[in-house]
Amino acid sequence: MTQQQRQDLDEILRHGPLDIGGDVAEQRAIFHEMIASAPLPDDVSTKQDELGGVPVVIVETSQLDPSAVIFYLHGGAYALGSAPDSVGLASDLARRVAARAISVDYRLAPEHPFPAAVDDAVAAYRALLDQGVPSSDIAFVGESAGGGLVAATLVALKDAGVPLPASAAVFSPWTDLTVSGASATGKAALDPALTPEALRTRARDYLGVRDPATALASPIFADLTGLPPLLIQVGSHEILLDDAVRLAARAGEHDVPVELQVWPEVPHVFQGFAAILDDADHALNAAAAFIKRNWAD
Repeated sequence: MTQQQRQDLDEILRHGPLDIGGDVAEQRAIFHEMIASAPLPDDVSTKQDELGGVPVVIVETSQLDPSAVIFYLHGGAYALGSAPDSVGLASDLARRVAARAISVDYRLAPEHPFPAAVDDAVAAYRALLDQGVPSSDIAFVGESAGGGLVAATLVALKDAGVPLPASAAVFSPWTDLTVSGASATGKAALDPALTPEALRTRARDYLGVRDPATALASPIFADLTGLPPLLIQVGSHEILLDDAVRLAARAGEHDVPVELQVWPEVPHVFQGFAAILDDADHALNAAAAFIKRNWAD
């Protein structure tokens, strides 16, 4: 069934209404409607809260260790999405890890350009530590722009001397806002969800006149030395394939323990489709095992 599942998902995405590079207000509404159309499982509960002045959503499932935390950063090219919109994927992973998830509602561009997202993630994480949660009981997770934001936040925390989490897992991370990877063009025909033009539009919204190679915007250009163990998952049918591969290479160059998993013939953030795609289910199980393994250490 896997090949048919991949083809069905490709068709769904190709004919969907979302245009990442389109009008921000319109696409935010479409993004939310798409997410909201999939009801949450009955065992998922959410609570609005804040950490360090930053809104967050606390996500819990029926079986969890309240001391363990997934610190979640949602995707949406820095302009779309929200913490509430991330609950489906965050809860699916949290259930497999038996932890609670805290999804950060960081400020979005173009209203709040770089480095607002990084500042919010750093502030929320610092506040979580101030509540007494040990860094060793926290794992960072992010998808798409949130995956790039995970890496950027880790670099910012390291540079500030803040204790880092036990591990980080990123799904289809956007780590190069110059959009210069070979897959940006080489995989364009295969990617049913993203285009290079759309990413460049959102990068301009986020960065304004700032250099897109700025390390905290494009962490493939950052010094990653000292970061915790990193898991990177990406699909082979997405233009951000090279962002993931180059992040893994950069991490390895700087002696960071890193695992790169390239899943064949699947699209951007395929993990969000575990209900209809076996590959997504397997990938989330692999991510959960990685997180739990690093907590055990």
